[in-house]
Amino acid sequence: MADAIAPGVVLITAISLTILLVWDKVLVKKHKFFKLVPGPLVAVVVGVIYQLFFEGSGSSLEITGNNLVTVPVPDNAADFFGQFTFPDFSQMANMDLYIVAVTIAIVASLETLLSVEATDKLDPQKRVTPTNRELVAQGIGNTFSGLVGGLPITQVIVRSTANVMNGGKTKLSAIIHGFMLLISVILIPVFLNLIPLGVLAAVLLIIGYKLANPKQFIQMSKLGKTQFLPFVVTVVAIVVTDLLVGILLGLAVGIITILINSYKNSHFLHMEDKSNGFHNIKMEFAEEVTFLNKAAIQRELYALPENTYLTLDVRKTKSLDLDVLEILDDFSITAENKNITINLISDRGEVENPPSYREFFGVDVFEGAH
Repeated sequence: MADAIAPGVVLITAISLTILLVWDKVLVKKHKFFKLVPGPLVAVVVGVIYQLFFEGSGSSLEITGNNLVTVPVPDNAADFFGQFTFPDFSQMANMDLYIVAVTIAIVASLETLLSVEATDKLDPQKRVTPTNRELVAQGIGNTFSGLVGGLPITQVIVRSTANVMNGGKTKLSAIIHGFMLLISVILIPVFLNLIPLGVLAAVLLIIGYKLANPKQFIQMSKLGKTQFLPFVVTVVAIVVTDLLVGILLGLAVGIITILINSYKNSHFLHMEDKSNGFHNIKMEFAEEVTFLNKAAIQRELYALPENTYLTLDVRKTKSLDLDVLEILDDFSITAENKNITINLISDRGEVENPPSYREFFGVDVFEGAH
């Protein structure tokens, strides 16, 4: 085990982690310069300098082989375009091909949808990504990627998070990101091959910690067993097995929870339009509102016209899913922009435009005790 440890990799990873933490926690607060220059870029530059210093030295701190980024270095344009390979259509009759293709399509689609959900929550403007369009675009991209011998394409939460953290707000940031990667691979592949993978691992560790720090687990545990149990099962199953199995197991636990709650309380969503020239609309929640109602509620809320007075009646509601409350919290920002007034009526009283639905209802509503 000790023989498999590369001291150079451990050292540059520790240095990179230190740079990222100090940059984010200390230096950014000291001067505007440190806000303009990303910490991860500094870590990469330091990693390249480290590699140039120890390269060929024979020292135990030298980083070699699979511990470095490996990008093909073409000698000329012909070599570069020679890296693109056309599909072998003679394999079309091979059934194993279709099994792998379907598996990749399912896993990639699930990863994209989960990333979309997480990215929407990170968006300061609380915009809602059209998931159908996202999957269609991914399918088209994968088709062209396969035609030139490329890997499957999917949305990745780490890159999306880095994009949001560095001020990206539109689709243009993702397009520029793709072009920058292409230009870098064409113009500076030798430089890219000097980057230790330990530096990239440090960046992933920091971003991963921000996305799933211990506070997230504590917050989920406070939301009650109906939220915490599927969450824990999904996380553990993904770590022990893989993404697809983890999601399926978590989904199975969630469905069982829903069926148990549905056995006690039927649920429906009723929306009554009482327009008399002023767009007075009433939405009444049922006894049981779960994440299965999420898409319908979200669609109807975001379809409301401007200058609307929405009466949201939850007096009959005994259990309200966290996902639905998150939609209401996100929609409150859109409602303000569209001049929509929300009058919330519950057995706790009547209030207009509550600042936070999660705080208004508290934990009890997740457990079914209103």
